[in-house]
Amino acid sequence: MNATAQVKNNVSDLQVAKPGQYEQLDTFYDEKYKIGWFYMNGSPRPCFTPTLLNELTDYLSSVKKDMADSNNEKYDYLVVGSKVDGIFNLGGDLDLFMHLIEQKNRQALFSYGMHCVDILYDNMFHFGADLTTVSLIQGDALGGGFEASLSSNIIIAEKGVKMGLPEVLFNLFPGMGAYSLLSRKIGPRKAEELILSGKLYTAEEMYDMGAIDILAEKGEGELALYRYIKKAQKSPNTYSAMSRVKDICNPVSYEELSAIAGVWADAALKLSVKDVKMMSRLVSRQSAKQSRKEA
Repeated sequence: MNATAQVKNNVSDLQVAKPGQYEQLDTFYDEKYKIGWFYMNGSPRPCFTPTLLNELTDYLSSVKKDMADSNNEKYDYLVVGSKVDGIFNLGGDLDLFMHLIEQKNRQALFSYGMHCVDILYDNMFHFGADLTTVSLIQGDALGGGFEASLSSNIIIAEKGVKMGLPEVLFNLFPGMGAYSLLSRKIGPRKAEELILSGKLYTAEEMYDMGAIDILAEKGEGELALYRYIKKAQKSPNTYSAMSRVKDICNPVSYEELSAIAGVWADAALKLSVKDVKMMSRLVSRQSAKQSRKEA
């Protein structure tokens, strides 16, 4: 049996969550490899809607409970992907942001940012357990979508997908950890350049920069993951120890992320009418892209 066929068998053996458990999140469990899979499907746009954030929090809380109940043995990997063809995640809920900015509701903006930070921070430090978090990027990851992927311990991206932080186009910045995480991966100067440019990069370019860990052929993201797992299984003690070493050598504090979320909320309230109109146009583009995917 070839490797691709084996992956298909692995996926077909996944245990599916109870039907209808979540509206914008599909979860599966691979018992053989101890993988918790969770696929995002934000609606009406593939972004971090409040509903998706709440469902992510609920699912990941259940993972932490399962790990505690199983003496830290149920999961070896947590893998986040997307059910939307061609899109990993388009980032923050811009439509919500516009309404909150119009209302000058700093507290709600900050609360949204901290909800993202809470998930990102737990993901970064693998939920306080001996497991590895993975972002499987098989479609475009923009803004907060790319930002969220950076918090995973391993980032796998398929060739040709686009990634970037376009917030500068509407005079804002990614405020839930992008600079903190990128500066530790590619250096502060390159991280700032990437954020201020608003440019979109291919997975190949991000891999060359060091922003992603594994570059997979188109359609072979899952295969790349299972290859990584097979390799790690040959030296489990080394891989586990290196995970702890990276936590020690590249610390990102919760206080740092919280403070940056506060700067982001303040900056959002300073946007001009022109900036908000640009944000509105991006929302329209996101909605149009989603409509084409559903057609």
